[in-house]
Amino acid sequence: MAKQTLDQKLAILSDAAKYDASCASSGSTKRDSRDGKGLGSNEGSGICHAYAPDGRCISLLKILMTNFCIYDCSYCINRVSSNVDRARFSVDEVVKLTIEFYRRNYIEGLFLSSGVIRSPDATMSDMVQIARKLRHQENFRGYIHLKTIPDASPELIEEAGRLADRLSINVELPTDTAVQQYAPEKKPEQIRRAMANVRMVKDASKEKSFSGKRPPRFAPAGQSTQMIIGADGSNDATVLGQSTRLYSSYKLKRVYYSAFSPIPDSSAKLPLIRPPLQREHRLYQADWLLRFYDFQLDEITSVTRDGNLDLEVDPKLAWALVHREHFPLDVNRASREMLLRVPGFGVKTVNRILAARRHRSLRYEDLTRMGASMKKARAFVTAGGWTPGGLTDSADLRARFAPPPEQLTLF
Repeated sequence: MAKQTLDQKLAILSDAAKYDASCASSGSTKRDSRDGKGLGSNEGSGICHAYAPDGRCISLLKILMTNFCIYDCSYCINRVSSNVDRARFSVDEVVKLTIEFYRRNYIEGLFLSSGVIRSPDATMSDMVQIARKLRHQENFRGYIHLKTIPDASPELIEEAGRLADRLSINVELPTDTAVQQYAPEKKPEQIRRAMANVRMVKDASKEKSFSGKRPPRFAPAGQSTQMIIGADGSNDATVLGQSTRLYSSYKLKRVYYSAFSPIPDSSAKLPLIRPPLQREHRLYQADWLLRFYDFQLDEITSVTRDGNLDLEVDPKLAWALVHREHFPLDVNRASREMLLRVPGFGVKTVNRILAARRHRSLRYEDLTRMGASMKKARAFVTAGGWTPGGLTDSADLRARFAPPPEQLTLF
């Protein structure tokens, strides 16, 4: 095989990294971009956007160290039995690319993942060496996100956490049974053990010693994980139940949901078509409700009979339509808990309402100025100068929000 140039490796390994959703956009369209290369497209590869610990949106060089892999996970395009172009960066090549892209102001950090080569420890050791060279030799102070390998030694993962801003360890699929079926070489218990170790080291890094000194900082942006959605038969209730346990057990910053994408020469066990991308988008919305809006899992997932989220309307609106007995709410009297359940009201809007109503009675126009989406909220609230009348209980209320029907084609 002819020796590959750095540009050829970058083309292969940046494209291979697009399947990792840990910093990808969700539920979006290309808007006339061709092959993900159009201006403003978020479907391309190589550079992605993520949020730093201080809330800034930053650009990251998103690549795999290599797409060679010793594992044969059925759903993975880079599995050992897959017939794809392979490439591998050396440690120095990744360091060089990161620094040169940074100096050209293309990026503000690095997102690095990898297939497993030789052994988990060997692969993790190379990734740690990349981060170490960036931090200590190049004095790189940008954002680094490392996708760690759960089977690697705890010492390597701990060093990775002292060098990187964020660590992530993929749980792969929503259930242990699915992991055993589609990725038998991976052990769910080992994945959880690695996540637990990251949590314990991070907690310990916050404690001062008897002399008042703090240990070295450890993954200040926390840890995250990713689940592939639609490869197995898990419904959304199962997916969100797993997410809820992961958040509470390991203090994760984010669970990312990646819609399964059919791959060439795939196993007959996998579905032939990908799930609707809207399903991925609804899971993110439901995830947000669970973490920031005080919703309980059964409230969100009991709206439909099969435990899947409604694809036509967002989860909060779906809940409100089924529980109309709670509405309309008087925005000048309702509790914070109930205001958070109003479709079209975000956390910031609710906080503004609570602060403003201490001083005066709120009117419909005030809600609009506070950022409320009154197109959704108007049927569920009353305010000075506004009452929805019979709109809240109208038979066609759902139809006002659901997308219009489309004429299907045969081709």
